[in-house]
Amino acid sequence: MTARQLVSPERIVVAIVVVVVVIVCATTPQFLTLNNTKAILASTSVVGMAALGLTFITIVGSVVSLATAQSMAVVAMVFLAAQSWGLVPAMLISLVVGVVIGGIQGLAVGYWSINPVVLTIVTAFALTGLATLVSGGTTVNASGDGFKGLNATPGGIPLSVFVFAALALASQIVLQFSIKGRQIYLVGENRLAATSAGLPVARVVVFAWAAFGLLSSVGAMFLAAFNTSATINVGGSLTFDAIAAVLTGGTSIAGGRGSAIRTVIGVLAISIISDVLLLRGFSTGAQIAVKGVLILVFVVVVQVRAGRVAR
Repeated sequence: MTARQLVSPERIVVAIVVVVVVIVCATTPQFLTLNNTKAILASTSVVGMAALGLTFITIVGSVVSLATAQSMAVVAMVFLAAQSWGLVPAMLISLVVGVVIGGIQGLAVGYWSINPVVLTIVTAFALTGLATLVSGGTTVNASGDGFKGLNATPGGIPLSVFVFAALALASQIVLQFSIKGRQIYLVGENRLAATSAGLPVARVVVFAWAAFGLLSSVGAMFLAAFNTSATINVGGSLTFDAIAAVLTGGTSIAGGRGSAIRTVIGVLAISIISDVLLLRGFSTGAQIAVKGVLILVFVVVVQVRAGRVAR
């Protein structure tokens, strides 16, 4: 690496942002405490599982899902409603529902080339309407107490943190070392070339979306367990936060580049920034605005770097 590459404008921008964040964190009261660290890890895990799923569909070239929060809310509602059958059956049913929601969208994108942004907007509306119709617009409460096992804190750390770490490792292994993972990168890099090379492009896209459904469903179950009840709005800003984590981690919005490990770094960054803003008394609107600016900075940096590599 040359000296010019080391002091490139995008690296300077990232370095400045990192230094500012570190200084702000160090000077924020209550930030450097054990309880706050546990709170950050807990919030990181749920968003992180959704972000890991988004990583698959972003790398494969499907941009992002704008129905992430709604998809997870539906799974959370199903998970709590199925508690009367026991924890394991409820988990299996929830995972199937999540994979089906993701897989159907993958079919539309992979086989019919539907624009994923338009598709996920429509999906968000459809899921909202369906959930409201089935639940009658009321809150879904747990029909049993098996879900409480997901709120365990082994060693004082939420179980969701360990699950998130395991899923991140598994996702990285799949993306980096499996045949399907390598195909995801190839399809995302150049779908036309992948088709010409004989790759099963449509099936690869469906696989990526099914992975999104599976990973986000795990997060949805923990989300339901944390809240003990669910409505279609239980996901809150999960869509925005998950997208922010993926893009901040350096996954290219154009597809073909990124990793699960980068997403983990992005999730931690977003969670820390959100936590600092909350501790400093910023409103929800201000928090979203700050995160939006940071995402813009990192997206520009990634695209500029990608442009240089292409030249």
